[in-house]
Amino acid sequence: MPRAEAKTDKTRRSKHGILTWKGFRKRLLQLLVVLLLVPPILTVIYSVVPPVSTLMLARYMQFLWVDRQWVPLEDISPNLIRSVIASEDGRFCISHGVDWGALREQVEALSEGERPRGASTITMQTAKNLFLWNDRSYIRKGMEIPLALMLDAILTKKRILEIYLNIAEWGEGIFGAEAAAQAWFGKPAKDLSRREAARLATALPNPLGRNPAKPSAGHLRLASKNVARVRSAGPIFECVLEK
Repeated sequence: MPRAEAKTDKTRRSKHGILTWKGFRKRLLQLLVVLLLVPPILTVIYSVVPPVSTLMLARYMQFLWVDRQWVPLEDISPNLIRSVIASEDGRFCISHGVDWGALREQVEALSEGERPRGASTITMQTAKNLFLWNDRSYIRKGMEIPLALMLDAILTKKRILEIYLNIAEWGEGIFGAEAAAQAWFGKPAKDLSRREAARLATALPNPLGRNPAKPSAGHLRLASKNVARVRSAGPIFECVLEK
């Protein structure tokens, strides 16, 4: 091949490579914009439409059984609402989706070689259930924070709790308070007693290992502590329950 033709062909390939890289960067930027816009758009939709969790979607895609019966917050026993807040996030009504104090304590514990205990708020858990995956990782935890702040900015406290109580996992294929109440106690969620509610609330950290209907001795102790905590909790439920 003559030298001039070889140089022209090399220039053409170089320009083609530059154009390809520019096109790749443009598409990557478009993808990032879409990924950033999807959660807030979905959150606005979820303000009026009952959502499903990523874990529920995964089970649907695998043709696995899912039991979820959406009910409004008014049809969930105040006993369960109080028990879940007392167990999972006592600062739910006053935080803005993230408990920065608890998070800072866990970061300090991690830096000192101690095992962190999570510091997830109800809003952060809702964000995880709606948009992220279930395995523990620092990447996922870092993604929960901006998503939780977004949820708190767009949704009311009542709606966040309503979504959480309708997508939380309470057993293999059992999602939401209504399905859990029916599965474990044979009654609607609005009729749960204080002790039944406490058993359900304290099962949330380990829904596949704790049976609310036949709790272990350790589970019963946690439920008893939850009942006592609710009684002495003070005005931590005011944003979702009337006085």
